[in-house]
Amino acid sequence: MQLFYIDSVHGNACVLSEEESWHCTRVLRLGEGAQVFLTDGLGNMYEGRMTKVHHKGCLVEIVKTTANYGKREWQLQVAIAPTKSIDKFEWFLEKSTEIGISLITPLLCEHGEREIVKIHRLGKILVSAMKQSLKAYLPQIEEPVKFREFVADTFSGQKFIAYCETGKEEALQKAYRPHSDVRILIGPEGDFSPAEVEFAVSNGYLPVNLGESRLRTETAGIVACHTINLLNYN
Repeated sequence: MQLFYIDSVHGNACVLSEEESWHCTRVLRLGEGAQVFLTDGLGNMYEGRMTKVHHKGCLVEIVKTTANYGKREWQLQVAIAPTKSIDKFEWFLEKSTEIGISLITPLLCEHGEREIVKIHRLGKILVSAMKQSLKAYLPQIEEPVKFREFVADTFSGQKFIAYCETGKEEALQKAYRPHSDVRILIGPEGDFSPAEVEFAVSNGYLPVNLGESRLRTETAGIVACHTINLLNYN
């Protein structure tokens, strides 16, 4: 099954973007009448038939629509400090999308090593990972935000800060209540500062650990995503 991403559907038809059309015609060599599957990243999965083939814009007739494809009753948000190497941060985005994540927020921390990220480029990585993993929901990525501003913001679900400095933190898999919305903070390579942890705790965040090993930022993000998804798996 090959999945294509579309911005919108008009009636019972849509036009693939130039990028998707190029892949469709030049790489996959699909012709008129070929069956294709599409998603708008909003939970809609479409089955279509190619009616016009052109490398700059293929026309697709929609023959079947499935709404809320793979919808989950819980949401996972990870606020994570961007890594010094952007490749590592992009790897986290790709793999967390494959595993299952709803929202990513680049977090600017005291010990952070990167403040600028190119949201447009990162969005393309999310789209690619969504298609590869055959998901119908595209994770959202926000603009970078300062730690204290983000932590002080209201969130109605469970709130955790991944921190294991004292060794007394509860394991995430024991602290989390399955099937509930959750927000997890992941710090930079130098970890959160004690002042940041104190501020998070004062705003209702529970310190948790992600296991016995000391993890890199991007690995910690993946472990957090996998843990939450596994606990919610039925």
